[in-house]
Amino acid sequence: MADFLLELRCEEIPARMQPKAKEDLARLFTEALAKAGLPVGAIETFATPRRLALIAKDLPLATQAVSEETKGPKVGAPPQAIEGFLRKVGLTAEQLVERDGVYFAVVEKPGRDTAEVLAETIPAIIRTFPWPKSMRWGAASLSTESLRWVRPLSGIIALLDGAVVPCEIDGIASGSTTMGHRFHHSGPVEIADAGSYIETLRAAHVVVHFSERCDLIRDGAAKVAAEAGLSLVADEGLVIENAGLTEWPVPLLGRFDETFLDVPPEVIQLTARVNQKYFVCQTPDGSLANAFVCTANIDAADPAVVVDGNRKVLAARLSDARFFWEQDQKTSLAEHAKKLSRITFHEKLRTVADKVERVAKLARWLVEAEIVKPVEDTPQAKTKLYNDVQNAAALCKADLVTEMVGEFPELQGLMGGYYAAKEGLPQEVSDAIRDHYKPVGQGDEVPTAPVTVAVSLADKLDTIVGFFAIDEKPTGSKDPFALRRAALGVISTVLTNRLRVRLSVLIGEASRAIAQTPYVSDYIEAGAKFKGAAINPRHVGFESIDFFADRLKVQQREAGVRHDLIDAVFALGGEDDLVRLLARVHALQAFVTTEDGTNLLAGYKRAANILKKEDWRGIEGEIAQTGEEDPLAMVDDPDLAPVIAAKMADRHAAAEHLSYTPEPAEKALIDALDVAAPRAAQAVEAEQFADAMAALATLRAPIDRFFEEVTVNDADANKRAARLALLARFRDAVHRVADFSRIEG
Repeated sequence: MADFLLELRCEEIPARMQPKAKEDLARLFTEALAKAGLPVGAIETFATPRRLALIAKDLPLATQAVSEETKGPKVGAPPQAIEGFLRKVGLTAEQLVERDGVYFAVVEKPGRDTAEVLAETIPAIIRTFPWPKSMRWGAASLSTESLRWVRPLSGIIALLDGAVVPCEIDGIASGSTTMGHRFHHSGPVEIADAGSYIETLRAAHVVVHFSERCDLIRDGAAKVAAEAGLSLVADEGLVIENAGLTEWPVPLLGRFDETFLDVPPEVIQLTARVNQKYFVCQTPDGSLANAFVCTANIDAADPAVVVDGNRKVLAARLSDARFFWEQDQKTSLAEHAKKLSRITFHEKLRTVADKVERVAKLARWLVEAEIVKPVEDTPQAKTKLYNDVQNAAALCKADLVTEMVGEFPELQGLMGGYYAAKEGLPQEVSDAIRDHYKPVGQGDEVPTAPVTVAVSLADKLDTIVGFFAIDEKPTGSKDPFALRRAALGVISTVLTNRLRVRLSVLIGEASRAIAQTPYVSDYIEAGAKFKGAAINPRHVGFESIDFFADRLKVQQREAGVRHDLIDAVFALGGEDDLVRLLARVHALQAFVTTEDGTNLLAGYKRAANILKKEDWRGIEGEIAQTGEEDPLAMVDDPDLAPVIAAKMADRHAAAEHLSYTPEPAEKALIDALDVAAPRAAQAVEAEQFADAMAALATLRAPIDRFFEEVTVNDADANKRAARLALLARFRDAVHRVADFSRIEG
């Protein structure tokens, strides 16, 4: 067994490409050797700015001899078929093997030295390496057949148990030498074998382990900050980026002019991070300190010189940021907002100014409809909330045209909040402008302040409904307008603040505003996609609700809520008040995991299957429907539900006037339904869902007994019809709580 070392040395590899490059190198190497019949043991990969390397341990010294067998035509096949097969396998007719009336070509391939296989593999890996971006260089670059690499390739190490594996690509021959640190080591570095690679390069001031460089940066930066009485603002992304920029990382602490602290701390941190890859520090009280930590790629004789150079560069960047900060404040947010008409939100949804108008209208409606309420229930508080929402919504996108957000788009919203506060606008308004994009991801803070909640909801709803209206819905893994994230934001905001409103109502109100957008209204007038004076919920609303249902299942999965139970409640129709829906789902989940729940589900499915199989037409000639076709599930308007429920009650009452004496088990189920059905319906109406489940639980024993003792498909047509009607009544009672046909198990 032998260990193999491969190092591909070049100019600076971008930090963002290094992690993926390590994975690709291991994958390509493993696949190539497996194809040659060489088993691969442990593989370790390394990446620094100047090299990509791999160590493979315990490789066999040679491949095993193999026998390859290829099936050919049948004996007696036309001569042309046999001749074609012989050309394909490179054999003569005498060399074919006949077995069960079929010709086979058997080729014995002798074993090969591992070094020979590696010599072929290395150039193939280099030529097919999937860099996101690559380049050609030198005179050979005039040809499209020339070598491509992320940066000019300058050296190859290929050592198998200390012996060079000879190979060459584009004039670069493999060897056993590499280069150490650009400044701390001069001349070539001789590598004896794979086992000494890491420490030999360490002696040449190169840390080849990416994770080790991360540790040196993370711990070193925290240490120099602590020595100055400060704490480092943790930034793992910056740790990884600096590790990809250095081979010998040395964190150093520097100071910048305190006057820059007048600029918002987020601006300073972003300037230091994005432009210079520096960490920032905090004072013991949690405020931003006038200190930064840079990561040098050199162990300097005089660190102060390195720090001073970095300080000057940062000072120039911070001066620009302060200039933007001061310039933006010379114009009010209201004036900035007038420029939004120059920015296209989407060609079919008009400008950002149009979007702001829609958001403001929807946010005002949320307050007027008392979906979002003030903390204090007084006329004065309601008036203030309305005015604050109006102002915040009108100005929420104004910072998009500021110099600061133009430089740092990540600060949109945040800068608007700062500028609003500087103008002296109410705190509630500035907070809403700052936070209206929230939540922007998993674990992000969810707004709870009424003004922020109204503007945040209105903004996200307008985005979702707007893009659904122009048929720009997410497809597969593609979601260019982040509609999935927006839907999760709406769901989190509604649930966190326990807003009692139906999704269909929210979507309908957003649709009315979207319908006035010229592009969409053209569709309405042409009748090409929509009907009526507003977007028809059957085209946009239903799709949107289904979309929200999918996002709700994703969000609730981490909380341990079963997706099929969410489907079971959504399928009822009209149940899209998220607070009420989840309360029902939680009660349903607690019920179906009990013995009563499991057995009742089995009884329900048996009853539903019988009704479906019999295509039962009820006493009034209605089709007995199950599952997705349940009448209650088809109700678009919840106001119609009582009408259908009354109709069903009439049908059930008629079924009770039997022309025969029911059997004891049949009578027991009738009596149980007389008590349980109204109890369950009343409990659902009162949102006492646990009580509704308890009422259903009383049906478990009667339905089990019914199936054990009663013949449903009796020869007597009256008995058969009455018993099918009884099963339909049982099914309808269960459907008042949830569509059990959607429940798995």
